[in-house]
Amino acid sequence: MTLYCSPRGRTGTGRGREGAGLYPELAAYRISQGSRPNVQAEVGRQVALLPIEPAHAELARHGLESNEKAGRRIANELGAQRLATRTRDRLRFRRGELPAGEQFRGRRIAATLDGGWVPVGTVIKKVRIAGKVKRQPFKVEWRKPKLLIRLEVDETGRMAKGSRPIIDGTLRGPDALIEWLAFHLHRLGAAAAKVVTITADGAPWIGARLDGVVAQVGLEPVRVVEVLDWCHAVHHLRLALKAAGRSEEEHTERYARLRRSLKKGRSEEVSEELEALAAGPPEGVAVWREIGELDRPAEAGRLRYDGFRYRGVPLGSGAIESTIRRVLNLRLKGRAGSGRSPTRRR
Repeated sequence: MTLYCSPRGRTGTGRGREGAGLYPELAAYRISQGSRPNVQAEVGRQVALLPIEPAHAELARHGLESNEKAGRRIANELGAQRLATRTRDRLRFRRGELPAGEQFRGRRIAATLDGGWVPVGTVIKKVRIAGKVKRQPFKVEWRKPKLLIRLEVDETGRMAKGSRPIIDGTLRGPDALIEWLAFHLHRLGAAAAKVVTITADGAPWIGARLDGVVAQVGLEPVRVVEVLDWCHAVHHLRLALKAAGRSEEEHTERYARLRRSLKKGRSEEVSEELEALAAGPPEGVAVWREIGELDRPAEAGRLRYDGFRYRGVPLGSGAIESTIRRVLNLRLKGRAGSGRSPTRRR
């Protein structure tokens, strides 16, 4: 026999919105949802790595016989606890009460940000038609969560061996994600890091907020390197040449030459040649649009790829692209991930 504490608003007729109660004597030993801490840890690990159905099968292989409903219940409780801890630490960070960490003192840190699309379904309404209850067609709305990944890199710009990346995200928009970026940099001690690299795809919502992150975390500007992802840079170059309407042979030769110039940090020469092409054909409007996508980061110093390679900072954002695929497309979208995202609404 042990005491049970139920929510204050419990009426005795059902669980209600207040949720379930707890057994305080068992909670002192971290026993909840009918499971011990080691079982909870293994369930949380498998659910983090796999969707719930394969995770349940993997748990069974390890001798943890439980039904899928119990696994969901344990995973939901662990997620709620983690979110509560995360929110508590964020509020402490806002008030200036969260101490800076020492984990990355003298080390190299890289952070990458981006967004993706996930479907958010509305509630299915049941209607009565000709005396029969039928369901209305399921409507799907799309939202764009924003993700960040923070990792330690070595002197060549690659992920350091033995390090573990930190992935975070939010559906609350750019300001919320930038706050989480500043939070993670602060709690891990980025102010004492050797180099802090922030790589992105050139989206205006990212570049306009990075100065605030530097000031809020207390980073030394000389140690902060902002980079336009190399793949996005050459993509804008390719689109500009394609819009110029040259022959395939001339396009291939010019692209290879300008790509080498861009890699050597000669972004001004690349822009000047593209501007000369834009002055000719009627498709010049599209060329000018791509020129602008290169000129804006160039003015902010995000196209100095020769210096970036010399300093050993990462040039690409492959880490966040892989994160979007694994977290959004494979986990959050599920079967809906095989469909096309609503590019027309961007």
